[in-house]
Amino acid sequence: MTTKGSFEPVFCTIIPPHVLDTLSRAEDRALAGKARRTLERDALERTHRRLTTVLGAPALAPPSGAPDDKPHRTIYDAKHRQDLPGKKVRGEGDKPGKDATVNRAHAGLGATFDLFLKAYARNSINGEGLPLNATVHFDEDYNNAFWNGEQMVFGDGDGEIFLDFTIPVDVIGHELTHGVTQYTANLTYFGQPGALNESMSDVFGSLIKQYALGQSAAEADWLIGAGLLAPRVTGTALRSMKAPGTAYDDDVLGKDPQPATMDDYVRTGRDNGGVHINSGIPNHAFFLAATALGGNAWDKAGKIWYSVLTGGALDSQASFSDFATLTLAQARTLFGEGEELQAVTKAWEQVGVPTG
Repeated sequence: MTTKGSFEPVFCTIIPPHVLDTLSRAEDRALAGKARRTLERDALERTHRRLTTVLGAPALAPPSGAPDDKPHRTIYDAKHRQDLPGKKVRGEGDKPGKDATVNRAHAGLGATFDLFLKAYARNSINGEGLPLNATVHFDEDYNNAFWNGEQMVFGDGDGEIFLDFTIPVDVIGHELTHGVTQYTANLTYFGQPGALNESMSDVFGSLIKQYALGQSAAEADWLIGAGLLAPRVTGTALRSMKAPGTAYDDDVLGKDPQPATMDDYVRTGRDNGGVHINSGIPNHAFFLAATALGGNAWDKAGKIWYSVLTGGALDSQASFSDFATLTLAQARTLFGEGEELQAVTKAWEQVGVPTG
């Protein structure tokens, strides 16, 4: 794998451990049991991820003669078991079948490929045409989706708190963007660099949804995981980039803990130092910059963020301030001293992150 520096064995899930921890303590034993089962499964997958890093993952290459401007997708069905990848149910070029989950996974992989290729000239996750593989119907009542360094995996949810994890296209884009980070800046998955890692996935997950829907920055909802929460949950999504801390406030899940500015930065040893929590701060900075600039968010703000992530200057241990300073430099390089630089500068000022 062509990653920057030493390889970091990151196991990335869309549902943060702190959410599942809360759910595992629910008075409803059935709900709590499913959450604990998911946490246990995640722990096993995390160990597998670490071992794969030590032993080496199998090399994946696009098929001979595959065009550079087309994805190569394969969808597998785990049939509610835990063996990966499962049975192949749809390949590239195959017509949609009757399983809506399979079709959504296939479309989501394609939407992710399209955004990175057409907006940033990146050929798949690794820039070299990496095949995009995904497994659906993983385990029973599995409340998560993850990128394991080699492929995507989707649970069906428990139907009570979480629905099918292929429903929000930004969830698919979020997890696959962890692969882009893996092959580029390889941000350490702890503390501020870990929160930046999560934020990159939220940023590009949101851009993938916006690109697929043809939405401008003003039209976008800036929610991550809208449509994933079951009707009984009091909330709209997993996270809000527009208003961090407001995505949900539920008697079972608790309240969305994300801060919007450094004034409320959360210092914790949980969740790898709060990677899913403090990511709200750089998320909000991106929202502020993108909406200030208007138009399509992937054109200006997205290009600046992408250039920093992939440009080679971003250290794997980067702080929020390190990243912010690089975005100003890239804004100046790409667009000069105009409105783009002003919007990015103001965005970081509003969230309280210094830029050198």
